[in-house]
Amino acid sequence: MAGGKSKPQGHPDRLLPVVAAAFAELGYRRATTAELARRCRVRENVLYRVWPSKKEMFLAAIEYVHASSLQAWHRLQPKGAKGSIARRVLEYEAVHHGEFGLYRIVFTGLAETDDPDIREALRKMYLGFHRFILEQTGGHPSLRRDDADLIAWALVGIGTVSNISRELGLMTEPHRQALFRRVGRALLRMDEG
Repeated sequence: MAGGKSKPQGHPDRLLPVVAAAFAELGYRRATTAELARRCRVRENVLYRVWPSKKEMFLAAIEYVHASSLQAWHRLQPKGAKGSIARRVLEYEAVHHGEFGLYRIVFTGLAETDDPDIREALRKMYLGFHRFILEQTGGHPSLRRDDADLIAWALVGIGTVSNISRELGLMTEPHRQALFRRVGRALLRMDEG
C-alpha cells in the first residue's frame, strides 16, 4: 500500500483471500455469489465487476492457492543466497502444509474436472508446483532427467497425501510432519546422486 492508502473495497487483492477462504470452506457448488459478497462485505455487483462469473471467481481462487504457495516458498530464500531452497521448502511444509485449508479448493476443483476451464486451472497449478520443485532440486549431474522429474512428482504427491490425511484424520500432525521430513529428505538425497 504505497503512500499509506488502503486498497479500495472492490480491489481484487482485498477480495481474493476472502473469496478463496469461502470456497475452501463451502466448496464450489455451495458457495453462492451472495455468500461470497457477504463475506467480502460488498454487494454482489462489486464481485461481478472484478470477475464476470462465479466460475471466474473459483478459477482465481485456484490461482491464489498456487501463487500463495510460491510466494511463501520464495520468501524462504534469503536475499543474495544461491543454491537450492528445496530443503527449506521441505522443512517449511512439514510444519505449515495445509494450515490454511486452501487445499480444499483443489479438492473441490477435482470434483469439477468435467469443466475444461477448471480442469486446465488445476493442471496448470500442479504443473507449476512440479516445475518449481524440479527447478529447486535441479538434479545431480549423475541423475537422469526422468528420475529428477519423478522425484519432483513424488514430492508433489507427499503434499497431496498429507492433505488427504489431514482431511480424513488418517495421521496425527507429528506423523504428517514426519512424512514430509523423512520421505522428502530421502527423495532429495536421491536427487543429489
